Amino acid sequence: MKLNSLGTIFLTFFLIVSCTIKKKSNTDQSKDKEEIENVSYVNTFIGTGGHGHTFPGATTPNGMVQLSPDTRTSGWDACGGYHYSDNSIMGFSHTHLSGTGIGDLGDILFMPYTGETHIKPGSAENPQEGYRSRFSHDTEKATPGYYAVKLSDYNIDVELTASKRAGFHQYTYPESTEKKMIIDLSHTVHDHFNTNNEIKVLSDTEIIGHKVTKGWAKNHHVYFYAKFDRPFLSTFYSNDSIQPNLNTIKSNKVVAVLNFKRDTKRALQVKVGISSVDYEGAKKNLNEEIPDWDFNRVRKKAHKEWVKELDKIQIKGGTEEEKTIFYTGLYHTSLSPYIFSDVDGRYRGMDQKIHKSDSNENIYTVFSLWDTFRAFHPLQTITNPERNTAFINSLLKKYEHGGILPKWELAANYTGTMIGYHSIPVIVDAYFKGDQNFDVNKAYEAMVRTASYDTTGIYFPSEGVKNKLSPLAKKYNEELGFIPSDKENEAVSKALEYAYNDWCIAQMAKDLGKEKDYKRFMERSKRYKKYFDQETGFMRGVKEDGTFREPFDPAYSKHRNDDYVEGNAWQWTWFVPHDVDGLVALMGGQNKFSAKLDKLFSTSSEIKGEERSSDISGLIGQYAHGNEPSHHITHMYNYVDQSWKTQKLTDSIMKSLYFNNPNGLSGNEDCGQMSAWYVLNAMGFYSFNPGEPVYSIGRPIFDEVVINLTNGKKFKVITKNNTSENKYIQSIAVNGNALEKPFFNHDVITQGGIIEFEMGPTPNKELFK
Repeated sequence: MKLNSLGTIFLTFFLIVSCTIKKKSNTDQSKDKEEIENVSYVNTFIGTGGHGHTFPGATTPNGMVQLSPDTRTSGWDACGGYHYSDNSIMGFSHTHLSGTGIGDLGDILFMPYTGETHIKPGSAENPQEGYRSRFSHDTEKATPGYYAVKLSDYNIDVELTASKRAGFHQYTYPESTEKKMIIDLSHTVHDHFNTNNEIKVLSDTEIIGHKVTKGWAKNHHVYFYAKFDRPFLSTFYSNDSIQPNLNTIKSNKVVAVLNFKRDTKRALQVKVGISSVDYEGAKKNLNEEIPDWDFNRVRKKAHKEWVKELDKIQIKGGTEEEKTIFYTGLYHTSLSPYIFSDVDGRYRGMDQKIHKSDSNENIYTVFSLWDTFRAFHPLQTITNPERNTAFINSLLKKYEHGGILPKWELAANYTGTMIGYHSIPVIVDAYFKGDQNFDVNKAYEAMVRTASYDTTGIYFPSEGVKNKLSPLAKKYNEELGFIPSDKENEAVSKALEYAYNDWCIAQMAKDLGKEKDYKRFMERSKRYKKYFDQETGFMRGVKEDGTFREPFDPAYSKHRNDDYVEGNAWQWTWFVPHDVDGLVALMGGQNKFSAKLDKLFSTSSEIKGEERSSDISGLIGQYAHGNEPSHHITHMYNYVDQSWKTQKLTDSIMKSLYFNNPNGLSGNEDCGQMSAWYVLNAMGFYSFNPGEPVYSIGRPIFDEVVINLTNGKKFKVITKNNTSENKYIQSIAVNGNALEKPFFNHDVITQGGIIEFEMGPTPNKELFK
């Protein structure tokens, strides 16, 4: 789900501003004696401009809390709550999505202020009409686990940090000024409807609240418990009307105004725990994780957690910009999925009932699987295999409580967003890499159920979600053997993804000795061939009568209302990662296949159609790096004996479509997928076909990479004669033995192997012959 086709104008802008933000993000830590180099390279502002949709605020690895400023709530570029082009802040909320193409969360907004009270945020054009405040990027500081800014209209210095399940705010007001604060429960990203809000004052220093929002997640619960370091007086507003003399209020729109007595202590502190379960869960989360009032202690603890996370990969060489992009990418791949279970192990299930994890293992939420199965989860199998297994166990819990594996789960809600059933490659990829600390039989049962058209016993939050989570495409695929384009929207994309997903099931069926299932799903995995048109050379929509849909233009796009999902025939024709040899044969052999690939990267970048998808972005010819369906395509040259083209193209993409500035991504970050592509390719390889424990060789950009594996071993990538000009591999060895093909197995990594590259300025076309 992307936007932003990069061109010369954008590139010029990138180069102008690229240095400034890096300085801001490192200012604070450069003074810290405990500074760890990897952490100092992270620029949390990358992706906050353009259409990256990231947020810059304070969080911990996979934390439940993402305490971050909100500058806007409406429009596509509000998905992360913050956009770098804005100059006013509405407040600081505790939950945010990282790089999605749909907005939600933005829960429990706190906003400090002075002077006149406003209960609405006001407009970006006239912040003084509400409680907004202007700010300058010159006053912003952000490092992993910490965010700071000055609210210029109120002259208040803001500092934010977080634990896993709680946020810690510190606000320094002007001297001798009355301190005031807004708590706005109705605030959400994308202005979703709140079906119920409740606030209660427990004491003159404690306040709790509960909100239920009907948005992207149709039934989203958030409880909070807030503790202040000094007494307050409260006034409640319901639907913009004052409600005097109350200590409890319920409404679909609730705002609390807090007033604090004047004192000589300028800094006001508040700690906020959140939970999806109940008030007690929010309070336990806070008291367990932040028992004291030491803001710097919490900040340092968050910092140490990020040090540990980012030290899993050490690099040498490369430019300062490349290091920043790399470690920021690694940071972005460590944000979601978010911890969803409380400190006592309780969590809300897909059935909206409260459950408790069997062994206090964390349960997670926010699974952007259409995006993340491609590179994010394969990266986790290298750097965080145990955590990735916990993700899988969370997916199986969602199947157990909801009746089907999710494809885009959010806050214990099926959303039905996007297509395919990509929980399956995540499970199968881990299984074949030896990460099997989950119920394999239940996983297989869940996979087969999810691939079938069966709506019984599933907890659908709405009829619309039901139609997306169990589309008729599955029914047609089972009964007709294909998906008619005149019966089902986005038929070609769905068919291609189903074929790949079914191949994954087949591999696991074979390994489990389920021969009948293996044959059935392997047959289904070959159905992609029905959509290939020999005359045009593209995958095309096939009508119920067996003829191709007309008219046809491979560059045509009508967003979410044609035969392709957020793309066109140029991009989707290549989505057959499980059977490249079969696709090559369809196209007439290696020479014709290679010529077609060449044309993909060299043809006009014009996307035709009045309602073309904005997600088709980051274009090189018709290759669209800004959206996920294209992410594997550069590595297809490795399958047709032209690996030097993979090396050249991956090098070009890393240099021309990733930058160290707010507009540094060519499309939505999508919960770590855009960054995971960079992290893997920068190390010199890519997860071309998740479900097969094999990596495709690319072009490493660092002199040395060391991955500190969780089994205690180290995997190394050493690159000799590595310069910007020397982008082509001259020789490559694995553990001292020459690599005969541009692929290597996952066990080379887990056994602590060494890959050595020798680079040069011209292609070695005989390397893998």
